[in-house]
Amino acid sequence: MKPAIEVVNISKKYFLNGKKGSYDTIRDAFLSLFVSESKGSEFWALKDISFDVMPGECLGIIGKNGVGKTTLLRILSKITPPSYGHAIVRGSISSLLEVGTGFHPELSGFDNIFLNGSILGLTFTEIHNRLDEIIDFAEIGDFINTPMKFFSTGMWARLAFSVAAHLNSEILLIDEVLSVGDSEFQEKSRGKMRSLSSDGRTILFVSHNMAAVRKFCNRSLLLDNGVIQKIGETSEVIQDYVTSFMSNESGFSDFPENTSENENSMVKLKRIELRNNKYEISSNFFIQEELNIHLYLKARKKTGKVKVIVEILEADGNILATIYDSDSDFGIKEINNDCHVSLTIADLRFYPGKYFIRVELLSEIFNYRFEQYDLMKDPLPFNIINNKVFDRAISRSSGLLFLTPKWKIYDS
Repeated sequence: MKPAIEVVNISKKYFLNGKKGSYDTIRDAFLSLFVSESKGSEFWALKDISFDVMPGECLGIIGKNGVGKTTLLRILSKITPPSYGHAIVRGSISSLLEVGTGFHPELSGFDNIFLNGSILGLTFTEIHNRLDEIIDFAEIGDFINTPMKFFSTGMWARLAFSVAAHLNSEILLIDEVLSVGDSEFQEKSRGKMRSLSSDGRTILFVSHNMAAVRKFCNRSLLLDNGVIQKIGETSEVIQDYVTSFMSNESGFSDFPENTSENENSMVKLKRIELRNNKYEISSNFFIQEELNIHLYLKARKKTGKVKVIVEILEADGNILATIYDSDSDFGIKEINNDCHVSLTIADLRFYPGKYFIRVELLSEIFNYRFEQYDLMKDPLPFNIINNKVFDRAISRSSGLLFLTPKWKIYDS
């Protein structure tokens, strides 16, 4: 059996501080005959990438921000040409890359379903036969007849996934676009992806959610600085990926504005700090003490009703807790320029070990309409240390919660 996807020595070069050589227009090419212009310094988004994906396989692609994951999918989708190398793709492809790709904002959701299906080579009858299933799965109700320029990013992602999943393409390329949906729809989408994979569809899945990657990707690929660091069994690849974060033991992270994937987002996470009981920035916390998480936000202009979601993850990427600001009857009613908020987790009960924190910022959610302002994709590590039982005769290396119940002995 031949692979569904063969990637052979693919490299992709961009130019910084100058003209992008790969995206010259005819006008640019003509003018370059008369004007000498420096292209600036070179940047290799991908360097000599080679791998195969078999039919029916679901391959996870993981790595930190800016390592070339999305560039790879764009090349496989034929949106971007490689600088060197080539890819052999056997089968029709549906792509879910950044929100907005493949839809026309002036057309309604209904019309865009037919537009997408036509691009994939389906006839009007074939698309019509799947229409009800697509609309029902997307869960956007009467908005299906609304021009998509009025859709929230969540609604856009719902319809994009539903179209791609139901129009019977043989290969599905999925970027982190599903992160903008609510948790129930994300789980529903992953269930659909498992179903598609079991039916023989080939899936490439880019995600920062290690629990999701582990759940249905038997094999994964780790990218770093445009190079494959490891490819193999998913749990081993994830372990290497998580280890790469452990060098940051500072207890804080800064996020320069120019590194964001969505430059037009209204609200950004600028900095996160972890502070201990003494209000010191630290990456080490004792059991049963406090963890103070400080978030520094910045709004491009006056913005109301910003939702904050904080995830705590294990070292293997499993999500231990998802903290919504509304669970504590808290909400940011308005941000105008800078904003500093904190949350305190009292009486830490996680068992000793390494954990990670990740933050997401959303607009107010109403009738599935919301916008993802920012997502902290590279989590910040911290350590839990047990200062209560250094003299314990029996050591314990596993578990999740450190519990100290009341004990009592009864006379027999």
